[in-house]
Amino acid sequence: MKIIRITDINVPETAPYTKLTEAQLRRAGEGGLFIAESINVINAAVAGGYEPVSFLTEEKYINEISLAFGDGIDAPVFCAAPEVFESITGFHLSRGVLCAMKRRPLPCARDIVRGARRIAVLEGIVDSTNIGAIFRSAAALGMDAVIVGSSCCDPLNRRSARVSMGAVFQVPWTVLECMKTDRKRTDIEALKALGFKTAAMALVDDSVRVDEPALVGEERLAILLGSEGYGLQKQTVENCDYRVKIPMSNGVDSLNVAAASAVAFFALAASAKNTGRD
Repeated sequence: MKIIRITDINVPETAPYTKLTEAQLRRAGEGGLFIAESINVINAAVAGGYEPVSFLTEEKYINEISLAFGDGIDAPVFCAAPEVFESITGFHLSRGVLCAMKRRPLPCARDIVRGARRIAVLEGIVDSTNIGAIFRSAAALGMDAVIVGSSCCDPLNRRSARVSMGAVFQVPWTVLECMKTDRKRTDIEALKALGFKTAAMALVDDSVRVDEPALVGEERLAILLGSEGYGLQKQTVENCDYRVKIPMSNGVDSLNVAAASAVAFFALAASAKNTGRD
């Protein structure tokens, strides 16, 4: 490893960690960058095929980086004393290690859903914690892929990736082409053309329970989840094959979208006999 010790956090080489916004990171370099936090998350990203550009860490973590990556990573390691990092918000939540990594071109939807039985589709979810938690549930509870609307928070957002515990690097995901050009709608016809029945998580008059046998028994199903404040767009709900609810008790009308995703994924993936991708 090439270890570079610094005493000033504002040197140009540390700009991805200290000066660039999420939007600027997406435009940086060739194809954009993102920041991964902690050895575990960085490991998951490397295993998922992402390439480190540099590391930023406290001196005491250099050995940990060396043990995790050895000579397999050709990226400089910038290190400094703990007090140098005090101006970086949330640095200590990263367990002392940050890594700037290259983004990869997004795959097309048809490629990532080939052979998939269950996928999640996210519309207008803007909280990075919710995005990360949904991806973690998707990985744990049988979702084969995730379609992310362009109005959603970026799954490679620093906090999203950390909350997901690296699941954003494990679950295939992309954005539907038409969702890139119309930020407020999910193209239900595009999902149907990919071979999926569609299930909108929505509290409307004709909603069926999440454990409805006909729903659970669908061969290929796309589960749609909407924004934290307003849920799915009305047009999205109306165009889906199913409107789906989670039965509630004690006068509670709904769950946080991340919690609802976990319930829905478990209920709808548990009985699906996943046979793997083609």
